[in-house]
This record gives sequence, structure tokens and C-alpha cells, in this order.
Amino acid sequence: MEGIADMGGTPGWGPVRPPRRDEPVFEEPWQRQAFALAILSGRIACGGVNTDAFRYALERLDRAAYLDDGYFGRWLNAGELMLTESAILAPGAIDARARNLRGERVEEPPVPEPARPDYAPTAEGSLRSVDTAPAFAVGERVRARAMSVPGHTRLPGYVRGHTGMVEAIRPAFVLPDTNAHFQGENPQHVYSVRFDSQELWGADAEPFALTVEMYESYLETTS
Repeated sequence: MEGIADMGGTPGWGPVRPPRRDEPVFEEPWQRQAFALAILSGRIACGGVNTDAFRYALERLDRAAYLDDGYFGRWLNAGELMLTESAILAPGAIDARARNLRGERVEEPPVPEPARPDYAPTAEGSLRSVDTAPAFAVGERVRARAMSVPGHTRLPGYVRGHTGMVEAIRPAFVLPDTNAHFQGENPQHVYSVRFDSQELWGADAEPFALTVEMYESYLETTS
């Protein structure tokens, strides 16, 4: 999905700055509460832990909801989206409750009938086993597929159509592209693929190597 969340490699955001060595996990008390509420909202909305569905909710936020409220603010916004889509909350319920807590007198929408997805993970976490051998080998040149994905994916836009080299074969993982939509886990082999910066962004790019974790269906042979 090409959305506000696919920011990697796009210009205009300034240099990447590493965090301070003494940076706390949460800068402000409300952030730890937002973190907990977002995780709880995702579990309630899905009927279980589905990190891919939560990431898909983040991707579908508009620019203001994704950027203006900061990192933990967007987590809250994604949690609210998941709760309304699964009819745990009615649209506008949070805004109405907040106004009433401020002393206003507004009517809150009735609680809807929940419509959670039919979802149950086959095991904890995302690691899975597959019976097939890896399609690609360490040292092999591969190309990231130049495909447009209408829903969720972990295939970054800036690597699509570009060539890199397999550095390592990782354990199989649940495929986010289907799991985010509750269409099955479809586990696949995962590869660490090293790309040259000038392959990705042209000859004028600062020279460095970038390693991206790629699911097997994201890759194709270069020959």
C-alpha cells in the first residue's frame, strides 16, 4: 500500500538523527498510557494479537492523524480506527465522551453490535515452519518485485524494481500481506537482502549498503 507510512527513502524529511543515549522509553506519562491503550485496542478489535492488522490501520490514517499527533498519538488513532471498524465503538464515540468529560452536554452514540473478524492465530508470535526449501541462496542476486500492493505489505516502495544480494536466510514468518486482512497466515521464508544506496537512489546518493528483510514472494531472480 502506498500511503503516508511508506516514508522510507522519500525526500524532504531531513537527516536521520540517532536517539540520545539517555533517551527514556516514554518522554511523557501520557505516552505509556497511549502505548497500552493501543495494544489493548488491537487485541479487542481482532480477537487476538495481529500486529499486521495494527500496522495496516496505521497506514490508512490521514496525514494529520499520522504526523501531527506524534508517534504515540498515531498509535491511539490507529487503535480507535480498529475499534470502530470492528464495531466495538461507534464512530464519534471517543470525541463525544471527551466533550462530556470536559463538561459539555452532548449525546453519545449507542454502543453497536461488535463485528470482530473471524480470526485465531495458529501459534503465538509470527515465527512459523514451512515444508518447502528456500527459493533463493545466500550470495544470489535478486530483484524486489515492482508490484503495486492495494493493501498492507512490508515491501518498501523504494526497493521495488531494484536489485540486491541475499545476505542471509531467516526463519519463516507469517506473511503480513494476507495476515493483516485476516486472509490466512501463509508463512514464507524471509531473506536479508543488501542493496547498494546508488542502486536505489542513483549515482549521486551517498554510498552505503542497506539491508532489508524481504519475504520470499517479494523477490524474483534477476536472470
